[in-house]
Amino acid sequence: MAGEITEPGELYSPYVGLVYMFNLIVGTGALTMPKAFAAAGWLVSLVLLVFLGFMSFVTTTFVVEAMAAANAQLRWKRMETHQEEEDDGSSTASDSDVLTQDNDARAEKRPILSVQRHGSPNLFEITDRVEMGQMASMFFSKVGVNLFYFCIITYLYGDLAIYAAAVPFSLMQVTCSAVGNDSCGVEAEAKYNDTDLCWGPLHRVDAYRIYLAVFTLLLGPFTFFDVQKTKYLQLLTSLMRWIAFAIMIVLALVRIGHGRGEGRPPLADFSGVRNLFGVCIYSFMSQHSLPSLITPISSKRHLTRLVFLDYVLILAFYGLLSFTAIFCFRGDSLLDMYTLNFARCDVVGLAAVRFFLGLFPVFTISTNFPIIAVTLRNNWKTLFHREGGTYPWVVDHVVFPTITLLPPVLVAFCTHDLESLVGITGAYAGTGIQYVIPAFLVYLCRKDTQLAFGYGTVNKHGSPFRRTFWVGFVLLWAFSCFFFVTANIVLSETKL
Repeated sequence: MAGEITEPGELYSPYVGLVYMFNLIVGTGALTMPKAFAAAGWLVSLVLLVFLGFMSFVTTTFVVEAMAAANAQLRWKRMETHQEEEDDGSSTASDSDVLTQDNDARAEKRPILSVQRHGSPNLFEITDRVEMGQMASMFFSKVGVNLFYFCIITYLYGDLAIYAAAVPFSLMQVTCSAVGNDSCGVEAEAKYNDTDLCWGPLHRVDAYRIYLAVFTLLLGPFTFFDVQKTKYLQLLTSLMRWIAFAIMIVLALVRIGHGRGEGRPPLADFSGVRNLFGVCIYSFMSQHSLPSLITPISSKRHLTRLVFLDYVLILAFYGLLSFTAIFCFRGDSLLDMYTLNFARCDVVGLAAVRFFLGLFPVFTISTNFPIIAVTLRNNWKTLFHREGGTYPWVVDHVVFPTITLLPPVLVAFCTHDLESLVGITGAYAGTGIQYVIPAFLVYLCRKDTQLAFGYGTVNKHGSPFRRTFWVGFVLLWAFSCFFFVTANIVLSETKL
């Protein structure tokens, strides 16, 4: 649950943490990036990708600093509680004890740092896993906490809608064609409509909705129970992901090397920037999961450098995947889910590889859907929870799972436009989680740290972007993203 403080779990080395963070960030968004790149032009896409990667790195360091500040406050509270317990167990105070207590009372009015200046040097060490919901409750007002949960719930709904649409869409594309069943999948010149026939009298949209119904019936019930991703399942899905990405990059490079590249992407096309904004923001999303990733790292001495290295590697990977895609395939032939471009016989001769790449999203997304659904359900419970209260059985086991599952399935029923779903989720809820929440968290935690520990206190995990200017710049950029995407949508709809 988003608001819980838990043990860090089994520790792992910094480089294992680097791999975990890489795997978390590089997910479904990467598969929708090539089409967004082709639509916006390669130069605009490259500049925006690098800039958004930098902005995501800045806010990641903000979250790490807030985690350290939260750990310092929790550690100090435990020290105070321990001291009070010792005082309660002591014998009747003597005159000298009374004098000491008076001195302690005066000391308590000074900042903690002045009392503990020669105390533990590890006050800001990140040892407790403080999730973003708990940090919000520590540093935000009640209204701020509610806005935080609204933002993360909206984002998770978008995530589930993307997943609920991606699996049936991939199955439809692999098993249907305009003229009936076709083992080669999507042909080079084929243009499909939802009204084209799939099997007999059934249209492609009918097949899509049948797959959506089966997907919901098979995975929906997990929302009513507690599910967590095991280490072995994570290893299996990560292995499948990297095999699929490696195959796609190698096949695209071979095709380009043999002079069969079809792509002639423009330098810039600003009409495609709207979706590129959302796709890139969505593709760098990790801030909401940082406490679970960073807390178990055994040595955090060079944590900022480690995170920076991760972002450099991710930028290089996104660039390699997208550039090989846009020069290998024509922009108008790139599909929302990039893996489906390799379901063509003229691209991949081996049927097993075609089906593996075409169905790759089905396997990986299906393992993530129940976990995200349970996370969303638990956030709903946390939002409405009252201290000391419990939910009736019907509300706990029926109402919350139902309001979790129903909206994303209805959205997926109405549309399978993955690029737009990813773009809107990233541009709105993603902007809140990736920019707005970290900026306010670090600003307020710095104020709280100064009040509690005194001015001049050094947070060992403080962001290198310490000046208030960076907080303002991030918030200004978030507002600009929101305004640009909204204006673009309104203008696009007006033209239609």
